[in-house]
Amino acid sequence: METLNTTDIAATMLSVGQAARAASRDVALASTGAKNRALNTAAMALRGRSAAVLQANAADLDAARARGTTGSFLDRLALDGNRIDAIAQCLEDIAALLDPVGAKMAEWVRPNGLQISRVRTPLGVIGIIFESRPNVVADAGGLSLKAGNACILRAGSESVQSARAIHACLVEGLQTADLPAAAIQLVPTTDRAAVGLMLGGLDGTIDVIVPRGGKSLVARVQAEARVPVFAHLEGISHTYVDRDADLTKALAIIVNAKMRRTSVCGSTECLLVDRAAPANTLPALVRALLDAGCEVRGDTAAQQADARVKPAAADDFGKEFLDAIIAVKVVDGVDGAIAHIGRYGSQHTDCIITENAATAERFITRVDSAIVLHNASTQFADGGEFGMGAEIGIATGRMHARGPVGVEQLTSFKYIVRGTGQVRPG
Repeated sequence: METLNTTDIAATMLSVGQAARAASRDVALASTGAKNRALNTAAMALRGRSAAVLQANAADLDAARARGTTGSFLDRLALDGNRIDAIAQCLEDIAALLDPVGAKMAEWVRPNGLQISRVRTPLGVIGIIFESRPNVVADAGGLSLKAGNACILRAGSESVQSARAIHACLVEGLQTADLPAAAIQLVPTTDRAAVGLMLGGLDGTIDVIVPRGGKSLVARVQAEARVPVFAHLEGISHTYVDRDADLTKALAIIVNAKMRRTSVCGSTECLLVDRAAPANTLPALVRALLDAGCEVRGDTAAQQADARVKPAAADDFGKEFLDAIIAVKVVDGVDGAIAHIGRYGSQHTDCIITENAATAERFITRVDSAIVLHNASTQFADGGEFGMGAEIGIATGRMHARGPVGVEQLTSFKYIVRGTGQVRPG
């Protein structure tokens, strides 16, 4: 990455924005075949260059360890052969999706004979600011392209070598399909000034910003952005085990929801258990988590259930641990769980485990989160698991996109009105 002074950064970023805007006009009109060819070629290139990508990632990991980085951050940064293959598979999955551009969302005919339809159109230029996850380059670049958008990717210094290696594969795909290389750009500097310029919209060339990183990055983006933002600040996900839960299901779900990958935003951070559940429910759940290597911080009831449980501090409820740590609390039924989630949740992902359909429906209806699950792990909070191929992120806001942001969420729409000479009466 280049080292630039403030003036050079501003000029470079404006040039990046202008190139993206020009490219967006071409990709908005690109055929489905061209976009798919670019995506599939990029996937092939990624597999073919696996050794080079791993070498770049090793450099990022060495630098991270030298800074004293540990735990969930390294997990998000690290690549291996399986993860590279999964990234390539995501590109192929995106290529296999229906092309949203031009898709008819609704149509109707007015009494005066006007034919009106609402069709999907690209958003334009997507700015993605991320820190440690190298897969964001492929996921965001691929989804943006399939939805007919250009994108500008700004990698953090933590993942820049990996990002450059993956980005080169995407550029190869674009060039093979005769699409502009500027359709997917990687910002050529890790200077934080570039972030501020992107948040300002790059002189009107960026249409929406997507932050992928820690709480401080997302908070800055939400506070400073002068363009719309798709984001979530935290993933404080809850799993509630009801009195009518199947304990075998509950045990499997909660261990997976917490421990499959503790660093993802869909990892359950708080377990809620119905006070009226059978007496063996809480001890069994706590024991399963502890035996799986999870630190449990619980209320009085949880501590009494197992001597290994540590007392929960007040701020452990409502905390995103992103680690093998979970808070546990006993609540008064489904309404107690709903109230707790309403107070401490982040409107990201929450789950109920119960065999009672009416209780499940009450939870689903009243919990105001972007993703609400019944009898399934919160780790399914992922666009790929929703059949979206991948996701550019998860949004918890209420405007335009909510939940996993995939190709459809990266489009807007326009109305097409067809007439036969109608004029509006005075």
